Amino acid sequence: MSKRREFEIAFVGLKPGIHEYNYEITDKFFEAYQQQDFSNCHATIKLSLDKKTGFILLKFEVGGSLETNCDRCGNNLKIDLWDEFNIVVKMVEEPELMNDQEDDPDVYYISRTESHITVSDWIYEFINLSIPMQKLCGYDNADGPQCNPAALNMLKKLEPEEDKEKKDNPIWKGLEKFKDLDN
Repeated sequence: MSKRREFEIAFVGLKPGIHEYNYEITDKFFEAYQQQDFSNCHATIKLSLDKKTGFILLKFEVGGSLETNCDRCGNNLKIDLWDEFNIVVKMVEEPELMNDQEDDPDVYYISRTESHITVSDWIYEFINLSIPMQKLCGYDNADGPQCNPAALNMLKKLEPEEDKEKKDNPIWKGLEKFKDLDN
């Protein structure tokens, strides 16, 4: 429990203006969450908290790297993390109701009586959002120069062969003469 306290920011005593926080995130951080499909995470989070009257602007800058598997061949793949995310935290009377009604995911409501903001869930979410949807060895070449050749050969064997039946199917014969007709 005390380990998670480092991600709580007591904003009540802060003067209006910008305040910066830095976090070093490793695999240990993710133990409180479900199992991840990556490992060896070395992420840095730079958080700028801009305290205003009635609301707080949070800017998360994600950097660092982690290791995951190539979606194509299964090799280990190092991914560089680099992204920015913004959250507006507004102080209201009924935060649960407002959070349920809010359509914008970048706006979050807290009670006016709150004194702390916990940023660990946002850090978790933003690191995961910084990982590309498709993780492949070698983005320049579809064959991927770093991809495992044995895995690529296996994938080629699994590809369907040309559909000869479709080309020779008599149903399609004769339709080609209508291809170039002008109405």
